[in-house]
Amino acid sequence: MHNKRIVITGGASGLGFALAQLAAKAGWRVCIVDRDEERGEAVISSLQRLQADSFFMPGDVTRIKDLEQVAEALTERWQGVDVVVNNAGVAQVGKLTDTSISDWQWIIDINLLGVVRGCKVFVPMLQQQGGGHIINVASMAGLLDVPNMSAYNATKAAVVSLSETLQNELAGDNIHVAVACPSFFKTNLGKGMRSNIEGMEAKLDKLMASSKLNATDIAKSIMRTIERQQSYTLPHRQGRFAWYLKRFLPRSWYRRILHKSVKKHDRSDS
Repeated sequence: MHNKRIVITGGASGLGFALAQLAAKAGWRVCIVDRDEERGEAVISSLQRLQADSFFMPGDVTRIKDLEQVAEALTERWQGVDVVVNNAGVAQVGKLTDTSISDWQWIIDINLLGVVRGCKVFVPMLQQQGGGHIINVASMAGLLDVPNMSAYNATKAAVVSLSETLQNELAGDNIHVAVACPSFFKTNLGKGMRSNIEGMEAKLDKLMASSKLNATDIAKSIMRTIERQQSYTLPHRQGRFAWYLKRFLPRSWYRRILHKSVKKHDRSDS
C-alpha cells in the first residue's frame, strides 16, 4: 500500500483532511481538492511535511470541468491515481413541506451529482490503468430514515445505491468500490448547513460532541476498507445496530423503535 496515489474531494477539512493526513503518514501521495481555496492553501504544507509529493487543487464538485482539471493534473504529475475519495458534502434539515425545491436542487447537486461527477471523471482513468479504488462518502442517513431530514437522507441513500451499483458495474475492470456511512461525529458539516428547524445548529453540535468517534477514527475505518477491499465502512456501533434492526425486523417494529428513539432525543433537548 506504500506510495499509493489518492485524491480526496472536500479534502481541506473534516473527514477529508483526516484521511489525507493518515494517507500521507502511510507514505501515500495525496491530492486534496476543495472549493475553499484559502483553507486548502493553509493546510497543504502540513501534508507536504509528511509526504513531499502532496498538493492542493481548488475545485468545486458542482463543476465537472474542475474535476476534469484535477484528473489532468494527476495524469501529468503522477501518471494516474490509485484511490478516489468522493467526500465533499453538505447538510440540509427540515420537514419535506418546509424544504424548498431550491434547497433540494442545492443538496442534490453537491451530495449526489458531486459524487456522480467524480465517478464519471475518474472511472475512465482507473479503467485505463487496470484497476483502483473508489470510496464514496455517504452517511448512516443513507441507510436509515430519521424524520425531518428527507433531502439529506435521499441524497445519501442515492450515493449508497450508486456505490452498490458500481460495485457490480466495475467489478470486471478490477475497480473496487466502497461506500462509507458514518453517523454523527465532530466535523464541519454544520458549516453552511441549511435548516428551517429552530435550534438545529445547537442540536447538531450536541450530537457531534456526544460521538465516541472522531474524524481520525472514521478515516482509519476507511483506510481499512481500502486495504481489505470491503464494500461498506460502518464505523459507529450504534449506527450498525440501527441498520441491522431496519434490515431484519418487520417494518412496523422498526418504526416503533425509531419513533421512541426520536421522542427520547427530543425530550433530552427540551
